Amino acid sequence: MSPRTAEHMTWHQSHHAVDGVMVHPSDDEAWKHFNSVHPHFSAESRNVRLKLCTDGFNPFGSFAAPYSYWSVILTVYNLPPRMCMRLEFMFLSMVIPGPSSPGRNIDVCLRPLIDELTQLWSSGALTYDISRKHNFVMRVALMWTINDFPAYGMVSGWSTHGKLACPYCIENNKAFTLTVVPDIAAALKIILHYGKRTDF
Repeated sequence: MSPRTAEHMTWHQSHHAVDGVMVHPSDDEAWKHFNSVHPHFSAESRNVRLKLCTDGFNPFGSFAAPYSYWSVILTVYNLPPRMCMRLEFMFLSMVIPGPSSPGRNIDVCLRPLIDELTQLWSSGALTYDISRKHNFVMRVALMWTINDFPAYGMVSGWSTHGKLACPYCIENNKAFTLTVVPDIAAALKIILHYGKRTDF
């Protein structure tokens, strides 16, 4: 890391937030709560806070042969807003190719990354800070994952289908099942049996 970039890694702790205005994730209550729960981590402002983002697509287009390409990207949230979302600070840590989506087996593919992040959280890594010209033990925390809803279900293991699909609402949701009137049920059976024909 260059000296100019290294000095920005502590920006999240030195900037002054304006009440009611969020310009960076460090202004959020979740960041502050994390600092209060893990004071040993937050005491060292150079410890790295990451976001993980994953999504899949077909690189050959939707009409081509079925194929899946999943990218896993890590972003450093220590940096100021003008830097943390720039391409040079987004790290493609993993690519998961295959004939179809990895589905619930994505955890098998993510295992090496999880092991490395766990090791960096628990014991850290000896790192040279070029801006201060000395070594320190750098630790890493994965703060957030950002996904669309299907990818969220795969990464978290949460079932995103059915009554408890919303991980925020859980049992306090307003989900209900439609009841079918017997005459309508008979008509639906006929429609499903004959397809879209309406001349029966």
